[in-house]
Amino acid sequence: MMALDATTLKTALKAALIADAGALDNDATDKLAEVIASTVVAHITANAVVTVAAGIPVATAGTAAAQTGATTAPGTGTVS
Repeated sequence: MMALDATTLKTALKAALIADAGALDNDATDKLAEVIASTVVAHITANAVVTVAAGIPVATAGTAAAQTGATTAPGTGTVS
């Protein structure tokens, strides 16, 4: 799985614009790909909801009335 990255998305968008949409490999295509990538990443970051399934292992400390803890394994989520 890959982290959300505007630079990687820009590169992929620029390649697709050139290969599939007939765009020229120039500064305008580069800027268009950059703007689209930044907008998409900003939109997903601001609006996506990540739901993580229950069952992630945790370690706890403290009394029964005042537990603190942290996850001890990564969780897998789905974006909606």
